[in-house]
Amino acid sequence: MRNEHELRKSVVAEMHLRRWPQLQPGMTVIQVLRQVADEEREIEQESLARLPEGGAVEPSPNPRHVQGSFGEGIDFGWERHSEASATTLFISRGAGIALDPQGDEAVSRALDWADSLPGKIVRATRIAIVADMTEAAALLPRFAFEPLDLVSCDIAGGARIWSDFRLREDGFGAVLVAANGLPPGDLSRTVQRLQELGNYRNLALLGLPVAQAGWKVLDGIEAELATLGTRVARSDVSDDELLKQVTDLSMQLMTQTASSDFRLSATEAYAVLVEERLEDLCIEPVPGFQSLADFTQRRFLPAIRTCAAHRRRAETLAARTAQFVSLFRTRVETRIENQNGRLLHSMEKSISTQLRMQHLVEGLSVVALSYYAISLIGYMLKGAEKFDHDISSGVIIAVLTPFVVAAMWLAIRSMKQRILHHD
Repeated sequence: MRNEHELRKSVVAEMHLRRWPQLQPGMTVIQVLRQVADEEREIEQESLARLPEGGAVEPSPNPRHVQGSFGEGIDFGWERHSEASATTLFISRGAGIALDPQGDEAVSRALDWADSLPGKIVRATRIAIVADMTEAAALLPRFAFEPLDLVSCDIAGGARIWSDFRLREDGFGAVLVAANGLPPGDLSRTVQRLQELGNYRNLALLGLPVAQAGWKVLDGIEAELATLGTRVARSDVSDDELLKQVTDLSMQLMTQTASSDFRLSATEAYAVLVEERLEDLCIEPVPGFQSLADFTQRRFLPAIRTCAAHRRRAETLAARTAQFVSLFRTRVETRIENQNGRLLHSMEKSISTQLRMQHLVEGLSVVALSYYAISLIGYMLKGAEKFDHDISSGVIIAVLTPFVVAAMWLAIRSMKQRILHHD
């Protein structure tokens, strides 16, 4: 087609991700969810290309989703998420495989391959699917669920599940599902949503240890902020000392926020997905048993609230730190203004003194210049007395002295005006 958008095929392929094959009673689903680092993605792709003998991969329009088979009755799917990857085995060799997968050689090889994939395991589950309550009752004792932790409820309008959500010795959790007449397509979507609920729940809970560890750091920051708040009002504490402390505190808070923000933001996003999956499963409680909704709400929500409280507290401390910095800046600006005021007052006194000194110098200059001028005139008149004895130099000097002084004052004043108004 002409003028096709470069992302059209990726968008269409995205809409077909996360699809599972149709599940039937008598099947076992084994899924491993791993948190995979960016540097491990290349190794992961190499592992997907190295399937054990008999394995084959189906063509896929999107590299984030791979489907294939390990032989008759063992299919697999691999899906890449933003920070994790899910590997799922679909085994059509009886629900009892969920109890002892190592007893089947082909299943054991498939599990060994799944175990070789890189990443840290976040969740691993074995799901046994049976036809009805009769088959479930026969198989239930073999699962040896913990009675006090047993969760059992109806989901999706008829199917029923059992699990204690505890880890077995091999590191897997176990779930028993009775289809109870649920069509294969609906059964597949229901079990997939059930798994997504557990996966998103575990990914969300990864933020809890981060929040708990960060809580102690925030306690220290809050206590130090309180101390700084009292010290900023004391005049005996230097600005340099306060600046160093508030800078160290700000850096500590920024480091804590930067190290935890991604994890806690992811927890918030996963928590929304958990709520959506709970709603999609249409959970109906069974008398005498704890339902999946009760189990999730009772244990999951407090952890999510702790993570949310950590983020809110960090934001509050950041705002308080900003207020303290503003208060500290006001203190510094006030001191600078006071210093500038004192400096201006000192400069004003200095200028006033200089002005008085200048007037004094001007007066002395008039006197000195007048004295020299009158002296010169006196010498001239004394010389003239020798030629004309009628000339009285003393009288003439006495008469000229006021005029000479006035002339000198006017001359100096005129020169001063020209200098001051010169462009």
